[in-house]
Amino acid sequence: MSELFLCDVDDIEDGRAISVSALVSGTQQALVLVRRDEEVFAYINECPHFSVRLDYRPGKFEVYQKRVLMCAHHSALFRIEDGYCIEGPCAGNRLQIVPVSVVEGAVFRTSSLA
Repeated sequence: MSELFLCDVDDIEDGRAISVSALVSGTQQALVLVRRDEEVFAYINECPHFSVRLDYRPGKFEVYQKRVLMCAHHSALFRIEDGYCIEGPCAGNRLQIVPVSVVEGAVFRTSSLA
């Protein structure tokens, strides 16, 4: 198991998202980290509809009521807790989850793959 520091929880405003870059399965990837209270959820920053980034400007995301993350390109809505698309052109698909843990206020990418 390997862990990689991504950011401090306090770097993510509650109910908001940020972008970070991290090694996932041997490839450098743009990630989106979404915070809801003290939980953080992480996904590859790529919409399953057309493989475009979710942010409307680099590192700028739309999160609504701590419940959904919106793709800036086609307004697909993804549940924060599992990345499932509940509305939009890719309804029924999911964002690619990146396992993370929060330890003593820090967010780590956790994986058995480096």
